[in-house]
Amino acid sequence: MELEKLEGIATAVRRDILRMVAAVNSGHPGGSLGCTDFFVALYFDIMRRKTDENGNPIFDMDGRDEDLFFLSNGHISPVWYSVLARAGYFPLEELGTFRKLDSRLQGHPATAEHIPGVRIASGSLGQGLSVASGAAYAKKLNGDDKHVYVLMGDGEQQEGQIWEAAQFAPNKKLGNLTAIIDLNHAQIDGTTNNVNDNRDLGAKYRAFGWFVEEMNGNDMAEVIRTLRKAQENPDVPTLILMHTEMGFGVDYMVGNYKWHGTAPNADQLQQALNGLPLSVGTTDY
Repeated sequence: MELEKLEGIATAVRRDILRMVAAVNSGHPGGSLGCTDFFVALYFDIMRRKTDENGNPIFDMDGRDEDLFFLSNGHISPVWYSVLARAGYFPLEELGTFRKLDSRLQGHPATAEHIPGVRIASGSLGQGLSVASGAAYAKKLNGDDKHVYVLMGDGEQQEGQIWEAAQFAPNKKLGNLTAIIDLNHAQIDGTTNNVNDNRDLGAKYRAFGWFVEEMNGNDMAEVIRTLRKAQENPDVPTLILMHTEMGFGVDYMVGNYKWHGTAPNADQLQQALNGLPLSVGTTDY
């Protein structure tokens, strides 16, 4: 897909995120806004997804013969829900039910709700890399040549389970696995450096046997180039340190950890939307 069109979709997704969390005064806009370009690039350009003769996505829990994505830091569900809807997994209008009673779109993704595109419940941090490693290993054992992607937060790297999976993946030569860390240096209680400093994550993963790349996660073209390059390592899993700005796209949110889990009020919402005009061919839900 053309870069200009991808960037237009990203703007529409950012508007979705803001409107979803503002409508219920609840949710996590900061990290969602920062990861928007990654999600749009992944679903609209990178991943090989099953579709029918009309181009509509086909979803099953088996996941054979298609690329898979797992969201580990499930609190950024607004960006994932928006991208799934805009990619055709469920009606765009359903975004208006986010975090409401009886909605499938809970604050953290849940498999019990049977949301097309969602294969694991996430919200309890630290589990996604283990699941993605298992899925990649299953594909390798089954002779399935498709790829597995997982997104984690940088605050999430403070969870011990991640490091068990980080050791497993290189030992099984899972070159079909790409893990991405949203490196925005912010978590709910402050900066990651102040809460529990991760120090040099790249050096840690290299020591475990990963191929490590870095990219600007708020540059669509760079995201696409780096994700494509990650597919070129047949026997080594890839870890991408994705540098993002929390709240990217909204001037008063950028780089401020306080927007990790705070919704904008009505005036703030309108200010943000004014700075994110829709492109031709895109609409609000």
